[in-house]
Amino acid sequence: MPDNGKITASAVSGWVAEQRPLIIELEKLLTSVPALAPESGGGGELGKCEALEHKLRSLGFTLFERFDAPDSRVPSGIRPNLVVTVPGRNDGVRLWIMSHLDVVPPGDLSRWETDPWTAVEKDGCIYGRGVEDNQQGLVSSVIAALYFIRNGVMPEYTLKLLFMADEENGSVFGMQYLLKEFRRDPIFRKGDFIIIPDGGDPLGETVEVAEKNIFWLNVKVQGKQAHGSRPDLGINAHHAGCDLALRLHALEKKFSARNPLFEPDYSTFQATKKTGNVPNINTIPGEDFFCMDCRVLPEYRLDEVRAAVKAVAAEIEKAYGVTVSFSEEQAVESLAVSPDAPVVRLVSSAVERVLGRKCRPVGIGGGTVAAYLRNEGYDAVVWSIMDETAHQPNEYSRIDNIVSEASVLAAAACLC
Repeated sequence: MPDNGKITASAVSGWVAEQRPLIIELEKLLTSVPALAPESGGGGELGKCEALEHKLRSLGFTLFERFDAPDSRVPSGIRPNLVVTVPGRNDGVRLWIMSHLDVVPPGDLSRWETDPWTAVEKDGCIYGRGVEDNQQGLVSSVIAALYFIRNGVMPEYTLKLLFMADEENGSVFGMQYLLKEFRRDPIFRKGDFIIIPDGGDPLGETVEVAEKNIFWLNVKVQGKQAHGSRPDLGINAHHAGCDLALRLHALEKKFSARNPLFEPDYSTFQATKKTGNVPNINTIPGEDFFCMDCRVLPEYRLDEVRAAVKAVAAEIEKAYGVTVSFSEEQAVESLAVSPDAPVVRLVSSAVERVLGRKCRPVGIGGGTVAAYLRNEGYDAVVWSIMDETAHQPNEYSRIDNIVSEASVLAAAACLC
């Protein structure tokens, strides 16, 4: 068995570079099996998970575990979470690389230059829905793990690949399920290295160690419907809703702290989706519905935000004679990982060893499964090399990025 200390970055990178045909093959396979959540009109991730497992077995992987979350909304009744293991020299600490199986809908098909469900290779990139989010991380983790199988090398510690369900809609049937269902006998161990290749920058120079708290609200304003010519007989819920949205947006001034880890470096309160009021012009709406997407710096707790939102709602109710109610679509508070944590040093060392670049810790406004892990005391970081085309028409992934990413992940497994 080769000595990991004698494995060079150039040897790893050279082997990974030779896997470009397999990288393209995997991307095409995964894209061809849509994995949409029921919230998006899909049947879940089972077909994609089974196609992936079949392919991995053909490549030589042998250790598989499935942790299926029940979900009656999908035809199979389950949302699969797949773990693939490559044994290491020491199982006391494991290196986890986590990616998700589900994708978002393609959106307006007229804005796509190719079929979103048929991955197309062009000019050094692969185009298709999900090829970057999160199939790039999925494929790079597979190639990194395959290095050890094909070259007869044991990683320093046991390598665990986790392919999760439901990341795009809150991870209730993915990471949240794994943490809650196995709380007494945890799948993860404190001290494990956890890398999530689901966000990054084009050079791989940032390690995400913190996320803003996510607070999504569905807002209902109840007034009194009337004819458009007789506003005096009604209470215009839309007027009150507009004012409410603007006052909630103004909470950015109340929660005014700045944190240079993040971009933007302040908390954001944004009115987003408009979900309805009346179908015709000549009716004073008695109800108004909209959504707020709030990304709050971790300096604040969400209970502080809830209290401020309620206070604003009370002002609107008094000013307009309406009733305001809220429901929370998502409410996720996130602890941060120390910039000096071992997993941060591991990723930084691997990036420097393979790419010759320095990494810096950052925070993001988006949400990843790292937040759930950090809140349970696990040091999880998000790192990738990507152009960030997720959720866009003509989503793409650069093949060179996948090669570099897989090389770094393989090197991390040698170093940890």
